[in-house]
This record gives sequence, structure tokens and C-alpha cells, in this order.
Amino acid sequence: MSSPELGQTRLIAWVHGHVQGVGFRWWTRSRALELGLSGYAANRPDGRVHVVAEGPEGACRELLGLLRDGDTPGRVDLVVDTWEPARGGLPGFVER
Repeated sequence: MSSPELGQTRLIAWVHGHVQGVGFRWWTRSRALELGLSGYAANRPDGRVHVVAEGPEGACRELLGLLRDGDTPGRVDLVVDTWEPARGGLPGFVER
């Protein structure tokens, strides 16, 4: 398990809307990798997608903006975000 680097943060985002079965997790993974972030996007039984991303704060904020801007697969109605210190241990960015 790798430890977090200085200046790193963790974004936790709960994405509400029509975001399952439309390529949303794949799209999120692609954007996160372009931004150099690690983490995952996971479907939840209640229809939301849970996104956890770690990396530089600016890159995490950019991903959050992309999740909210409406140019995603499906339909995003709401994104609820929280922030935590980076923990490390998230190699790459995966779809769960």
C-alpha cells in the first residue's frame, strides 16, 4: 500500500441521476486518468455512482467540475461531494 504524497487530497462524490448502464463509469475513469488521478467509480444498488479520486487538489476539483458540467453520458441530476486527506493505496483508476 502506497502512502499519500504531500499536497494530495481525496474527493468523494456521489453522483445522482441516470448514470448506470450508460458508460458513465468508463467516462469518469477516462477523465480521471487524463488528470493523473487514482481511485474508482462504482455503481451502487440505489442507482448512484460513487466516485473516489485522489491526487492534486486542482485535478480533483477539475474532475468534480466535469462530473457536474452536464456533458457526461446519461443524465447527472446532482453531485454531492466531500473532501478528505489523501490516504494512498489506490493504484490507477478502476471501474467497480
